[in-house]
Amino acid sequence: MEDLHFVSGKSRRKAPKLTNFHYYRVDLYFQVFDTQLKEVNDRFDEVKTELLLCMSSLSSVNNFASFDKAKIVRLAQLYPQDFDRTYLINLPIQLDNYIHDMKMHSEFSSLRGIGHLAKELVKTRRCTNYMLVNKLLTLALALSVATASIERVFSAMKIVKTPMRNKMGDQWLSDSMLVYIERYVFAFIDNELIM
Repeated sequence: MEDLHFVSGKSRRKAPKLTNFHYYRVDLYFQVFDTQLKEVNDRFDEVKTELLLCMSSLSSVNNFASFDKAKIVRLAQLYPQDFDRTYLINLPIQLDNYIHDMKMHSEFSSLRGIGHLAKELVKTRRCTNYMLVNKLLTLALALSVATASIERVFSAMKIVKTPMRNKMGDQWLSDSMLVYIERYVFAFIDNELIM
Protein backbone atom coordinates (compact mmCIF):
# COMPACT_ATOMS: atom_id res chain seq x y z
CA MET A 1 0.00 0.00 0.00
CA GLU A 2 2.88 2.30 0.79
CA ASP A 3 4.35 1.74 -2.68
CA LEU A 4 1.07 2.78 -4.27
CA HIS A 5 1.03 6.03 -2.30
CA PHE A 6 4.63 6.72 -3.34
CA VAL A 7 3.83 6.18 -7.04
CA SER A 8 0.78 8.45 -7.03
CA GLY A 9 2.75 11.16 -5.20
CA LYS A 10 5.55 10.85 -7.71
CA SER A 11 3.17 11.21 -10.67
CA ARG A 12 1.65 14.32 -9.10
CA ARG A 13 5.07 15.90 -8.88
CA LYS A 14 5.65 15.34 -12.61
CA ALA A 15 2.36 16.98 -13.60
CA PRO A 16 2.95 20.56 -14.72
CA LYS A 17 1.51 23.19 -12.42
CA LEU A 18 -0.74 25.66 -14.21
CA THR A 19 -0.46 28.99 -12.52
CA ASN A 20 -2.36 32.21 -13.17
CA PHE A 21 0.85 33.60 -14.58
CA HIS A 22 1.06 30.72 -17.06
CA TYR A 23 -2.59 31.11 -18.02
CA TYR A 24 -2.39 34.85 -18.70
CA ARG A 25 1.11 34.81 -20.10
CA VAL A 26 0.80 31.80 -22.41
CA ASP A 27 -2.72 30.48 -22.89
CA LEU A 28 -4.52 33.81 -23.07
CA TYR A 29 -1.73 35.38 -25.11
CA PHE A 30 -1.99 32.66 -27.74
CA GLN A 31 -5.79 33.03 -27.89
CA VAL A 32 -5.52 36.79 -28.43
CA PHE A 33 -2.71 36.33 -30.95
CA ASP A 34 -4.72 33.73 -32.91
CA THR A 35 -7.76 36.02 -32.95
CA GLN A 36 -5.75 38.97 -34.24
CA LEU A 37 -4.01 36.81 -36.83
CA LYS A 38 -7.41 35.57 -38.06
CA GLU A 39 -8.65 39.18 -38.33
CA VAL A 40 -5.59 40.19 -40.35
CA ASN A 41 -5.95 37.16 -42.62
CA ASP A 42 -9.65 37.90 -43.13
CA ARG A 43 -8.91 41.51 -44.00
CA PHE A 44 -5.88 40.92 -46.24
CA ASP A 45 -5.81 38.02 -48.63
CA GLU A 46 -2.52 36.65 -49.98
CA VAL A 47 -2.40 39.08 -52.90
CA LYS A 48 -2.93 42.14 -50.69
CA THR A 49 -0.36 40.89 -48.21
CA GLU A 50 2.18 40.33 -50.98
CA LEU A 51 1.42 43.78 -52.37
CA LEU A 52 1.96 45.42 -48.96
CA LEU A 53 5.22 43.54 -48.39
CA CYS A 54 6.49 44.53 -51.82
CA MET A 55 5.52 48.16 -51.26
CA SER A 56 7.28 48.22 -47.88
CA SER A 57 10.52 47.28 -49.65
CA LEU A 58 10.53 50.76 -51.19
CA SER A 59 10.64 52.43 -47.77
CA SER A 60 13.54 54.72 -46.97
CA VAL A 61 13.18 54.32 -43.20
CA ASN A 62 16.41 53.48 -41.33
CA ASN A 63 18.55 54.20 -44.37
CA PHE A 64 16.61 51.78 -46.61
CA ALA A 65 16.81 48.89 -44.12
CA SER A 66 13.83 47.09 -45.70
CA PHE A 67 15.07 47.48 -49.29
CA ASP A 68 14.57 44.18 -51.12
CA LYS A 69 15.26 44.21 -54.85
CA ALA A 70 13.41 40.95 -55.51
CA LYS A 71 10.23 42.23 -53.83
CA ILE A 72 10.39 45.52 -55.70
CA VAL A 73 10.73 43.67 -59.01
CA ARG A 74 7.78 41.51 -57.94
CA LEU A 75 5.76 44.68 -57.28
CA ALA A 76 6.44 45.80 -60.84
CA GLN A 77 5.43 42.36 -62.15
CA LEU A 78 2.04 42.74 -60.45
CA TYR A 79 1.34 45.67 -62.81
CA PRO A 80 2.09 44.40 -66.35
CA GLN A 81 0.23 47.31 -67.97
CA ASP A 82 2.60 49.78 -66.31
CA PHE A 83 5.80 47.72 -66.54
CA ASP A 84 6.34 45.98 -69.86
CA ARG A 85 9.03 43.39 -70.57
CA THR A 86 11.71 46.01 -71.33
CA TYR A 87 11.02 47.83 -68.06
CA LEU A 88 11.22 44.56 -66.13
CA ILE A 89 14.59 43.76 -67.70
CA ASN A 90 15.98 47.22 -66.87
CA LEU A 91 14.48 47.51 -63.37
CA PRO A 92 17.01 45.32 -61.45
CA ILE A 93 19.93 47.28 -62.95
CA GLN A 94 18.26 50.58 -62.09
CA LEU A 95 17.56 49.35 -58.55
CA ASP A 96 21.25 48.50 -58.00
CA ASN A 97 22.29 52.00 -59.08
CA TYR A 98 19.44 53.59 -57.13
CA ILE A 99 20.19 51.96 -53.77
CA HIS A 100 23.90 52.68 -54.12
CA ASP A 101 23.15 56.35 -54.87
CA MET A 102 20.58 56.67 -52.07
CA LYS A 103 22.91 55.29 -49.41
CA MET A 104 25.72 57.63 -50.47
CA HIS A 105 23.73 60.85 -50.01
CA SER A 106 22.82 62.01 -46.51
CA GLU A 107 19.61 63.78 -47.58
CA PHE A 108 18.05 60.35 -48.17
CA SER A 109 19.25 58.66 -44.97
CA SER A 110 16.74 60.22 -42.57
CA LEU A 111 13.56 60.18 -44.64
CA ARG A 112 10.37 58.86 -43.06
CA GLY A 113 8.48 56.79 -45.61
CA ILE A 114 7.85 56.62 -49.32
CA GLY A 115 5.98 59.94 -49.45
CA HIS A 116 9.04 61.83 -48.25
CA LEU A 117 11.25 59.73 -50.51
CA ALA A 118 9.16 60.61 -53.58
CA LYS A 119 9.31 64.33 -52.70
CA GLU A 120 13.09 64.19 -52.22
CA LEU A 121 13.59 62.38 -55.53
CA VAL A 122 11.68 65.14 -57.31
CA LYS A 123 13.42 67.89 -55.33
CA THR A 124 16.89 66.54 -56.20
CA ARG A 125 15.78 65.73 -59.77
CA ARG A 126 16.84 62.12 -59.35
CA CYS A 127 13.35 61.05 -60.42
CA THR A 128 14.50 61.33 -64.03
CA ASN A 129 17.54 59.11 -63.39
CA TYR A 130 15.39 56.54 -61.62
CA MET A 131 12.25 56.76 -63.71
CA LEU A 132 11.13 53.19 -62.97
CA VAL A 133 11.66 53.57 -59.21
CA ASN A 134 9.78 56.86 -59.29
CA LYS A 135 6.96 55.15 -61.19
CA LEU A 136 6.79 52.45 -58.49
CA LEU A 137 6.79 55.06 -55.72
CA THR A 138 3.96 56.94 -57.45
CA LEU A 139 2.02 53.71 -57.84
CA ALA A 140 2.56 52.79 -54.17
CA LEU A 141 1.40 56.22 -53.02
CA ALA A 142 -1.69 56.06 -55.23
CA LEU A 143 -2.52 52.57 -53.94
CA SER A 144 -2.25 53.78 -50.35
CA VAL A 145 -4.69 56.62 -50.98
CA ALA A 146 -7.07 54.44 -53.00
CA THR A 147 -7.07 51.73 -50.33
CA ALA A 148 -7.79 54.27 -47.57
CA SER A 149 -10.59 55.81 -49.65
CA ILE A 150 -12.16 52.41 -50.28
CA GLU A 151 -11.95 51.59 -46.57
CA ARG A 152 -13.75 54.88 -45.81
CA VAL A 153 -16.49 54.11 -48.32
CA PHE A 154 -17.14 50.61 -46.97
CA SER A 155 -17.10 51.90 -43.42
CA ALA A 156 -19.61 54.59 -44.36
CA MET A 157 -21.76 52.08 -46.25
CA LYS A 158 -22.19 50.05 -43.05
CA ILE A 159 -23.59 53.17 -41.38
CA VAL A 160 -25.70 54.51 -44.26
CA LYS A 161 -27.17 51.26 -45.60
CA THR A 162 -28.82 49.72 -42.57
CA PRO A 163 -31.30 46.82 -42.76
CA MET A 164 -34.11 49.41 -42.56
CA ARG A 165 -32.71 51.17 -45.65
CA ASN A 166 -31.76 47.99 -47.47
CA LYS A 167 -34.14 48.63 -50.37
CA MET A 168 -32.77 52.03 -51.39
CA GLY A 169 -31.77 52.37 -55.02
CA ASP A 170 -28.18 52.74 -56.21
CA GLN A 171 -28.47 56.46 -56.97
CA TRP A 172 -30.04 57.24 -53.58
CA LEU A 173 -27.34 55.13 -51.85
CA SER A 174 -24.61 56.90 -53.81
CA ASP A 175 -26.01 60.35 -52.93
CA SER A 176 -26.42 59.42 -49.26
CA MET A 177 -22.88 58.03 -49.11
CA LEU A 178 -21.44 61.18 -50.69
CA VAL A 179 -23.20 63.39 -48.14
CA TYR A 180 -22.11 61.14 -45.26
CA ILE A 181 -18.46 60.83 -46.36
CA GLU A 182 -18.10 64.53 -47.13
CA ARG A 183 -20.21 65.64 -44.15
CA TYR A 184 -17.56 68.13 -43.04
CA VAL A 185 -17.88 69.97 -46.35
CA PHE A 186 -21.69 69.91 -46.22
CA ALA A 187 -21.64 71.24 -42.64
CA PHE A 188 -20.65 74.65 -44.01
CA ILE A 189 -23.38 74.77 -46.68
CA ASP A 190 -26.76 76.19 -45.75
CA ASN A 191 -29.60 73.64 -45.96
CA GLU A 192 -31.80 76.15 -47.83
CA LEU A 193 -29.16 76.39 -50.56
CA ILE A 194 -29.01 72.58 -50.88
CA MET A 195 -32.81 72.28 -51.14
